[in-house]
Amino acid sequence: MKTETNERRLNRENTADKIREAIGAEQIQLASELFLELHLGDQVGVFNLLDEDERGRLLSQLDISATAHLFSHQDDSETLDAAENLSIERLADVLDEMQPDEAADLLGDLPPKQAFEVLEQMEDTEDVLPLLKYADETAGGRMTTAFISMRQETTSEEAINLLREVSPGDEAPYYLFVTEADMKLAGVVQLRELVVAGRDTKMGEIMDAEVIAIAADADQEDVARVMKRYDLSALPVVDDDNHLVGVITHDDILDVLTEEATEDIYRLANVADAQLEPASAVGEHLKGRLPWLYLNTLTALFASWVISHFEGLISQIAVLAVFQSIVAGQGGNAASQNVALVVRGLALGNIPRGGVRKILVRQAIVGLVQGIAIGVVVGIGVALWRENAALGIVLGLALVANMVMAGIIGTLIPLGLKALGQDPALASSVLVTAVTDSFGFFIFLSLATIFMKNLM
Repeated sequence: MKTETNERRLNRENTADKIREAIGAEQIQLASELFLELHLGDQVGVFNLLDEDERGRLLSQLDISATAHLFSHQDDSETLDAAENLSIERLADVLDEMQPDEAADLLGDLPPKQAFEVLEQMEDTEDVLPLLKYADETAGGRMTTAFISMRQETTSEEAINLLREVSPGDEAPYYLFVTEADMKLAGVVQLRELVVAGRDTKMGEIMDAEVIAIAADADQEDVARVMKRYDLSALPVVDDDNHLVGVITHDDILDVLTEEATEDIYRLANVADAQLEPASAVGEHLKGRLPWLYLNTLTALFASWVISHFEGLISQIAVLAVFQSIVAGQGGNAASQNVALVVRGLALGNIPRGGVRKILVRQAIVGLVQGIAIGVVVGIGVALWRENAALGIVLGLALVANMVMAGIIGTLIPLGLKALGQDPALASSVLVTAVTDSFGFFIFLSLATIFMKNLM
């Protein structure tokens, strides 16, 4: 059994150093031999440790098949960078060797002119071209056209002989799809059913006619949700007329889940580019992060504007400036919890359309209970510390009010963005922080105005 350990990571780093030394000594053949001795997963890791020049020189020595396997297991951005080191002719040969869906993904990422030139050089574009019309993040963009379909009249013996002849690869699903004459999806047969069936049994007799399929224009998140709900290793993709146009396999969905999780995490942290890495170029970091910092600055200025209306009060009771950040901070933290819960619930399809009001009321109650629990502790603590009961009451009440607001806003904003057709993680944290900060400052300082004589 092979497990990911520190030792394996160190081995990758050591191998990368040896490959660098071999390339530096112009021993490119040795470098490629060291590289090809690695497990395919380790090849990707080592390749990413090399710089651009070293990658280009290593690729020049790898054969077409090894390059295609490497490209198939890399992230899209890494594959695109590596493809820039290949000539049009060599890239066309590599794409011919790749699975149709993977080749289509890479072609879709290439500049249009380069993609057109590569397509002209490719020998087999029949399975790739239909995939290019679908957006990357749809079922059509994720599917492969390398699937096995049979007619209802096909016998189990004929089906098994066809499988022997086709010799499907490791990624082929454990299903055979049964279609009508015009490729309309009629049913699905599991390989187990095929093996135990009699030799003359027809596909129409053993197929399951209740096929779970998905539309080609469905979002990839919906694909992941359906495959998880029904525990499928492959999901057929159909057009508007129920024609079978492709199949999405479980390994493709693992990529989707990783991408969607990364995208949501980044957006909740106000990073716009889900492809951004710590080692990305400075310009890419600025492009993906700076606009949101500007937006954060505007929301902070708005909160400051709210505070500015109470300058006279703060100048008279300076201690208010010490504690106002507690109210805003706790509200922001509570709202962020709500945002995370709601975004995840939306992603998994756990929030029914008719259940929004119930969820909103429940989160407001949670906010109220949390506000009371924290407000009582903080209020009593501050009252004893500052020897001012009024200050403890003001702070406690402000915490309760802002925690209730956090529960409501942290639920409404992602739901509102979803209703508008936007990613619920997009700008949720920015908007939530703006509201909870501003409301927190306003309610705290307003209560302080009411209790001003007692505070002084």
